[in-house]
Amino acid sequence: KTNLIVNYLPQNMTQEELKSLFGSIGEIESCKLVRDKITGQSLGYGFVNYVEPKDAEKAINTLNGLRLQTKTIKVSYARPSSASIRDANLYVSGLPKTMTQKELEQLFSQYGRIITSRILVDQVTGVSRGVGFIRFDKRIEAEEAIKGLNGQKPPSATEPITVKFANNPSQKTNQAILSQLYHSPNRRYPAPLAQQAQRFSRFPPMTIDGMTSLAGINIPGHAGTGWCIFVYNLAPDADESILWQMFGPFGAVTNVKVIRDFNTNKCKGFGFVTMTNYDEAAMAIASLNGYRLGDRVLQVSFKTNKTHK
Repeated sequence: KTNLIVNYLPQNMTQEELKSLFGSIGEIESCKLVRDKITGQSLGYGFVNYVEPKDAEKAINTLNGLRLQTKTIKVSYARPSSASIRDANLYVSGLPKTMTQKELEQLFSQYGRIITSRILVDQVTGVSRGVGFIRFDKRIEAEEAIKGLNGQKPPSATEPITVKFANNPSQKTNQAILSQLYHSPNRRYPAPLAQQAQRFSRFPPMTIDGMTSLAGINIPGHAGTGWCIFVYNLAPDADESILWQMFGPFGAVTNVKVIRDFNTNKCKGFGFVTMTNYDEAAMAIASLNGYRLGDRVLQVSFKTNKTHK
């Protein structure tokens, strides 16, 4: 009970700053800020291990929910040995459209303890897309589930399902997600979105630029540190925490930003989210574009590189 995981750290916070913040509570045995292996960018979380269990408990009571810059950090006990729990997230496709989340959990629960599960639904019709995610407590449980269920037909299903690790989808999956994104017959927004936007002169040109990608004209742009997603039609009182809550479940989010009016500090109706993994970003867009937030329907797309200007 001495090892803590700290989530939602500000992007620019260093390991030294993390250590000094938590060192103010008690003696630290080790402290590690987790960074992207390739870019060296902070992934927004870290581990702090105290010498004394009472200091770890005190750190949770004192620092959990602390606001740092635009983030509210979350401090909790870390689960044991990360190797045994790493990459225990499964991607399941070919599910019967009638299958509920509860039935999905029942099917997989024979293999181990399920941490989270989700079935993706079409935001327009509410119908299941036949795709889901299951996160097990341990990697070995996920491996057993793949062995037991991949290529099998669940009860009431006519087709076999595909079960594989979610963090390494094949090229084929990418293509499927992309075609789903850009050629979906029930797209809610017709192509001339950019023209519609031009009618409202109060939108800055950047907004119009970002919107053209919804028409499928522009394949997404990769920002140096990840994939940048453009979120449009947010309410004036929207803040960063809403974006964290919406995109967090899909995968690693490194940064969120709500664009605010300089004078009123109210949201100008749009924001940006950066995610490290392409497939997770594509999945978030497929699921959240057309999502109803309050009385507004969100438009979500990859931020385009402004090459067509």
